[in-house]
Amino acid sequence: MSPRRRNASSLAVPEAIQGEIRETILPNGIRVLTEAIPGVRSASVGVWIRQGAAHETAELAGSSHMLEHMVFKGTEKRTAREIALSLERLGGSLDAFTSREHTSFQARVLSEHLPVALEVLSDLVLDPLIREEDLTLEREVVLEEISTVEDTPDDLVFELHGESFWKGHPYGRSILGTRDTVGGMGAATLRTLHDERYREGPLVVAAAGFLDHQRFVDATEALFAGVAEGESPNVPPLPADGDGRAESVSRAGTQAHLVFGVRTPPRSDPARFPLVLISAAFGGGMGSRLFQRIREELGLAYTVYSFQSFYSRAGMAGVYLGTRPDWQERASEAVLGEYEKLARDGLEPTELREVKDQVKGQLMLSLESTGSRLYRLAGFALYDEPGLTLDELLATIEAVTSDEIAEVAGRYFRPERQVVLHMGPGAA
Repeated sequence: MSPRRRNASSLAVPEAIQGEIRETILPNGIRVLTEAIPGVRSASVGVWIRQGAAHETAELAGSSHMLEHMVFKGTEKRTAREIALSLERLGGSLDAFTSREHTSFQARVLSEHLPVALEVLSDLVLDPLIREEDLTLEREVVLEEISTVEDTPDDLVFELHGESFWKGHPYGRSILGTRDTVGGMGAATLRTLHDERYREGPLVVAAAGFLDHQRFVDATEALFAGVAEGESPNVPPLPADGDGRAESVSRAGTQAHLVFGVRTPPRSDPARFPLVLISAAFGGGMGSRLFQRIREELGLAYTVYSFQSFYSRAGMAGVYLGTRPDWQERASEAVLGEYEKLARDGLEPTELREVKDQVKGQLMLSLESTGSRLYRLAGFALYDEPGLTLDELLATIEAVTSDEIAEVAGRYFRPERQVVLHMGPGAA
């Protein structure tokens, strides 16, 4: 008897890929999530703190990022070198990042070393020394990081665009802070921030890979027992959304850099799914409208792409391109022309069919990584989202209609709504 064939159009995902997602909330409010993936022999684990750049005052801009750096300088148990070697010597990795609304510490190890990785993360998060002498040195490291952004035009233009776009709201501030705020930051301030956010509040601890949920919960409860139950910090209200505008910033260089952006709904809004599909079709690859028009037909740019960000209060969808200074007006007009077509006509049925397949394919390929599974898990807790199975997520993407695409495109992608920043020689 021949094997039974799976329907090629089915959205079913094999059990070994699907995994099993479970969640437990500890007595102190910590949310513990796992996804067991039988087909791997590794695990990714992370701790998320609800503290990011959007929760800072202007005077303390960059403090969340600096605190992330400082926990690696030593704890009650480990020196900075011992922290660096704790997982590296096992073939694993240890990393961290600060975003607008969260700070995260993650590790990836062989599954047999998951208990070690979780203990190292708990040590980093709960017991850093945060000494003044370490801050003196690390301050210089962060100042160098700021210099790197300033010397990288295609990074700097996003910083400048964000400041203008969000009109003074913390979403638009540099995550790194400024030279003044970093230079004036003291260890006592960082210790206070650590006590208020790392030792209190609803932390999220998640892991994905070859693991047992209950064992992971038991280990997390033992290691994080000292965390007090607390509340999440609030992101300040957003300023009113206004009309589109164009601004210019003069900067020496051989290229002009352009960023377009429009405010979109927060991550929890159902419009997120049409927006993801529109962004992919508009500038998400070599077959996208922008790549084909701006690069292939007009030869105006080497790099052109769309991007989007979703936060708890709002989001942004936009476009970046780099071009010759003499060509920036022509390039800008070409992009705005594509915006006009998109807002007027939406996506053709064939284009929508293709971009759904593209997004679903990219999603499934990314989920071969336990790290991607980890970030997906954490997102459920951080944004209070239902834990969609892969079947449900793929079905949600598939269910987006042409009418929904047309409505979202017409609402957010009209040329006159775009906030545009030109940065380059002679721009101002």
